[in-house]
Amino acid sequence: MLHGWIILDKPIGLGSTTAVSAVKRILREAGEPKTRVGHGGTLDPLASGVLPIALGEATKLAGRMLDATKAYDFTITFGAETDTLDAEGVVTATSEARPTLEEIAAVLPRFTGEIEQAPPAYSALKVGGKRAYALARAGGEVVLKSRCITIHSLTPQPNPSHSGEGLGGSKPLPFRGEVGMGNIDEITLSAHVSKGTYIRSLAHDIARALGTVGHVTMLRRTRAGPFGLHQAISLDFLMEKAKGRALEDVILPLTAGLDDIPALSVSPAEAAMLRKGRVLTGISEHQGLHLASDGSTPVALVEIADGNVRVVRGFNL
Repeated sequence: MLHGWIILDKPIGLGSTTAVSAVKRILREAGEPKTRVGHGGTLDPLASGVLPIALGEATKLAGRMLDATKAYDFTITFGAETDTLDAEGVVTATSEARPTLEEIAAVLPRFTGEIEQAPPAYSALKVGGKRAYALARAGGEVVLKSRCITIHSLTPQPNPSHSGEGLGGSKPLPFRGEVGMGNIDEITLSAHVSKGTYIRSLAHDIARALGTVGHVTMLRRTRAGPFGLHQAISLDFLMEKAKGRALEDVILPLTAGLDDIPALSVSPAEAAMLRKGRVLTGISEHQGLHLASDGSTPVALVEIADGNVRVVRGFNL
């Protein structure tokens, strides 16, 4: 059975659940044993980019991936707001106002650090036991409570094709319009954010803070936890490798999702105890999460406290 990660470059138009189904189908058609498959963080169908796909025992870490920080590139198009806050929705408000680069530069610091954000009505959050997007599509009123999130960084994306100066006078910025125009129709930003952040809401709030309205017209996830675009592959490439019996070329080890976790080497006898869920005592290592391994074989994700080692997630390898 396969255990590890496939980092998919999810195409636009494909939902995360559909992407998981596509991976299952590819593995099945390649004659691989039936394998548990899950994903480490939902991407909207209109979004592209990094979607970690967990295989086998790595699915036990998918929840941890949901808690990881993520990075996105996204474009805000000004002048129209939609009910979904992206290009898929119906226009609900318009404005003739367009911001300048200087105005954008002035407002971005207000959306950096810890901020309060209201999730979009069209989201997978539950309201009264039902998905918010289902209620919204049925015409119901959806009011979701604001929550605290963290925007670690929020910066404009440079555009080499534009010879003018960007924010701060150093890098050029992307915008639609003639060089020299003060007001712009759209801008592309890069954001590094905490779990629970909705980029569509961020774009909506930035546009409103600029005295106009806007919606997301491009969204691409560039990083999810330890995984980046440089590791991501297309479904077609995965299919090619599967047909060529070369999946080992594209499947990252289970431990790739734990690069930020310190290692704890255990003996075969200690590994056997951990596999039975027993507590190891007298371990003089730093407190906190560790990856316990017997040689090169991961045994369990463990928590060390006061010299005791307790299993958080055990791996059946």
